[in-house]
Amino acid sequence: MNETVNPQVNQPVPPPNYLVWAILSTILCCLPFGIVSIVFAAQVNSKWQAGDFEGAMRSSKSAKTWAWVSFGIGLAGMLIWVLLVALGVAAGVMSEIFTN
Repeated sequence: MNETVNPQVNQPVPPPNYLVWAILSTILCCLPFGIVSIVFAAQVNSKWQAGDFEGAMRSSKSAKTWAWVSFGIGLAGMLIWVLLVALGVAAGVMSEIFTN
């Protein structure tokens, strides 16, 4: 009997690469920080396959962190934009009140 052994049975599960989250945060939120997230997300699988398990975990954590940073910056930018629009509308209304 010649049995083949599957070496992946006892191997731990690779960390998530957060690539989808990185791409979405790049497109929808903040381009520069999203690109950093994509770079780290792209490193996870290759490091894992090369046997650098700790490096894969670090890249996974960095990809997640930079995706959140991108999301936070994008959200802050949108809130500032809404605030500026509201202030512009209020200034326009106030100028109409004082000119009449």
